[in-house]
Amino acid sequence: MRIDKVLWFLRLARTRVIAQAMAEEGHMRLNGRRVDRAHQKVVTGDVLTLPTAGGVRVIEILVLPARRGPAPEAQSCYRVLDVRADDPIAAAIRNDA
Repeated sequence: MRIDKVLWFLRLARTRVIAQAMAEEGHMRLNGRRVDRAHQKVVTGDVLTLPTAGGVRVIEILVLPARRGPAPEAQSCYRVLDVRADDPIAAAIRNDA
């Protein structure tokens, strides 16, 4: 599936046009390689590194979504790999160490 479509289906981009622009800007990585085309193919198990307003987000694609559904459905298709300080579980682990 195309990376712009995946970003839109997973609700990481508000519109498909924004998803295409995100891919073509060249700030995103797919399995460590720079993405500069909106038609870059994504498969299950790929790791995406995305720039966000609050920093960088790293996710692993668990299942390719079949549609742009509700947010809980979209969030079940990927796993967040980066640990954020605002994550209460991560904060508890850091405080115990």
